Amino acid sequence: MVERVRIDHVGHRGDGVSLRAGDAVYVPYTLGGETVEVDHVPGNHPDRRKLLAVDVASPERIAPFCPHFGVCGGCAIQHWATEPYQAWKRGIVVETLAQAGIDCEVAPLVDAHGTGRRRVTLHGRFGSHDVLKVGFSAASSHDVIPIHRCPILDPGLDGVLDAAWALAELLSSKMSVTKPLDIQVTATINGLDIDVRGSGPLPTPLVTALSRVAEQHRLARLTRHGELVLQRLPPTVRMGRAEVTLPPGSFLQATVAGEETLATLVAERIGKAKKVLDLFCGAGPFALRLAEKARVTAYDNDAAAIAALAKAARTPGLKPIKCEPRDLFRRPLVPPELRDFDAVVFDPPRQGAQAQALKLAASKVPVVIAVSCNVATFARDARLLIDGGYRIDTVVPVDQFRHTPHVELVARFTR
Repeated sequence: MVERVRIDHVGHRGDGVSLRAGDAVYVPYTLGGETVEVDHVPGNHPDRRKLLAVDVASPERIAPFCPHFGVCGGCAIQHWATEPYQAWKRGIVVETLAQAGIDCEVAPLVDAHGTGRRRVTLHGRFGSHDVLKVGFSAASSHDVIPIHRCPILDPGLDGVLDAAWALAELLSSKMSVTKPLDIQVTATINGLDIDVRGSGPLPTPLVTALSRVAEQHRLARLTRHGELVLQRLPPTVRMGRAEVTLPPGSFLQATVAGEETLATLVAERIGKAKKVLDLFCGAGPFALRLAEKARVTAYDNDAAAIAALAKAARTPGLKPIKCEPRDLFRRPLVPPELRDFDAVVFDPPRQGAQAQALKLAASKVPVVIAVSCNVATFARDARLLIDGGYRIDTVVPVDQFRHTPHVELVARFTR
């Protein structure tokens, strides 16, 4: 059923929100003040609408720069001018903290898109008539939108689409069961690092054929579910002075500028601390930089990432880094273990670090630096620290996921 609605504002997920008799209706790709024609979304989505046409456009509306925008689900916002977009994203942080009863200053949004995303997951799926499609998922769907280019990718990912198509075509033609494929790609110093998931076990002839594809596209490394198929060169990235060889499929900040920005903000807030604890350390984006001036102890539940950090920690000029695997969700560090540190950095996954935040709140560590990619779980964990006696300084929002509602945060807590 076609309707005509007026958009009140843009919500926290990037959709326009229309308010009618107290009920909210969400319309993607719209802006506050616009009047639009919409249709109902099939299925169990009574509060969702599909945009058909913009009748009265906002003066803040701009032309999207990608031809796939509105079909591909990768970007939620390319149609909004920079200044109001940045104010909206900062506003998400302000509103979420206020709802949690946290009274603090929120700095202007720091743009950290840089040269673009250095990590991407492409999908290979068979559509109607058994036609293979390689690209990104459509918004709120498992359908794959084939793409010929993606303008938000780092130049280091040049050639990624050709390589992904070649791998998907080979696997789909040789496998007896046409399973969906996820092709995870990271740009590294020595070329593309690709991990393919969903292929099932690979017979030796197929491994040989995949190795030829990897050579043709000059991949640094090709793995299947983390198992090595071919490595031409070690897939390394620079973290401060060190070079880190990435474990297959390991976590990495989405942009180079994003990692460098977060690391700089953390280092500034650490100050002159001599003994630093880095929790949820990953492969060491903070630990390796902090070790230029301080002794660092680092923990993460990813044993492969810890091994990569331990190897990179041997870089000349760094102070000692002690690193161990540990599940900080089940075994958070307790106050006696935290006692000897001048500062703690914690950068958990999206679910936050509630168990660890409770232990930090009960500790006497003078400085705690929180880094987060989820405003809601950051607010929950920050509330625990504040209730435990910490004072929160200015929160800095960082935008490395430009064109999406996702925002990173860095904040300093002191006793």
